Amino acid sequence: MRVRLVLTAAALLTAAVAPLAHAGGAGGLTIDEYGTIGADGTVTVSGTYRCLDDSEGPVFVSSTLKQGSRSTGIGGTRAVCDGHLHTWANTAVVKEPVYQPGAARVEATLVQLTAGASGLPLPGFLTTEQADVELR
Repeated sequence: MRVRLVLTAAALLTAAVAPLAHAGGAGGLTIDEYGTIGADGTVTVSGTYRCLDDSEGPVFVSSTLKQGSRSTGIGGTRAVCDGHLHTWANTAVVKEPVYQPGAARVEATLVQLTAGASGLPLPGFLTTEQADVELR
């Protein structure tokens, strides 16, 4: 009986803490308030992340930039999941039409790839953040 109680308590604690471990707790993913646009259409957005290694598969920081009716994926950065705070920066060359300086919105996501039943990698979304940014 005592063993069952301990196992039940451990399972409940694991279920409550697991989402925090993946995202690094509150503040697991942030987006910087400014992004850059190069003369050649190169766009860079950045921020910080924190995650823990659960050895289930690689983790990436993906990002999408939205301005007006336009939405474009801006790169992906491999995350180091060691519980420490790290910076991320994603870059892509975007042309026709080029993004303009001014207000935009960024959505960043920590994505973990894990092997599905078929053996193909499947994405698992650990945490997502959205923020208004100023493109310069």
